[in-house]
Amino acid sequence: MGHAQKAYQRIVLKLSGEILSGKQGYGIDGDALEQLVQEISLMHQSGVQIAIVLGGGNIIRGEEFSTSGADRVTADYMGMLITVVNALALQDALERHQISTRVMSAISIEEVCETYIRRRSVRHLEKGRVIIFAAGTGNPFFTTDSAASLRAVEIGADILLKATKVDGVYDTDPVKNSNAVRYQTLTYDEALTKNLAVMDATAIVLCKENNIPIRVFNMKEQGACKKIVEGAEIGTLIRSTED
Repeated sequence: MGHAQKAYQRIVLKLSGEILSGKQGYGIDGDALEQLVQEISLMHQSGVQIAIVLGGGNIIRGEEFSTSGADRVTADYMGMLITVVNALALQDALERHQISTRVMSAISIEEVCETYIRRRSVRHLEKGRVIIFAAGTGNPFFTTDSAASLRAVEIGADILLKATKVDGVYDTDPVKNSNAVRYQTLTYDEALTKNLAVMDATAIVLCKENNIPIRVFNMKEQGACKKIVEGAEIGTLIRSTED
């Protein structure tokens, strides 16, 4: 473990499944996985305790799949299983870089990974292991964003880092509008009332009620994770008005 200055003791990093698909746009791309591991490794060297929540959008999103006629609950469970596949791929890649990692699933698949137990997850973090929380909350109708907020609350994380394709939260879609303005900071209520599509409302409310700040940043910016845990104000910070 490194001795670099760090602003946070324990973080939850929320990653979309799409980050694993790279240029191919689907599935798991080896180069994209390697790039992700490099970023996590740099952050890990700072000595911060790292928990990760991965989505499954690189293969299937339950909510979108259900629009094709599939039962929503079944579709959501399919999505949860995909996050386990992604978590195992990331675990394997991290351990090839000598970073001790545990996958903890909200649904029991004991032959493949540990079942999520809060106290055990905290113990893993205290031992310097990276944890990947898989299978969302274990319940249909909840997003992996909500799972990230829930786990952040449960393990007492100092901050939730929400990785995106853009460098923060904008007033309009920066991809469609070149005049879009980026917010430096937002309150939880502003993020909700302005309907900025940062995370779903359940996720934001959970963080608000437990006063866990959310930093939204661009994962493609090299070294961004490490800079954030060392105190850099990259992207957009969502927090309470009292801060």
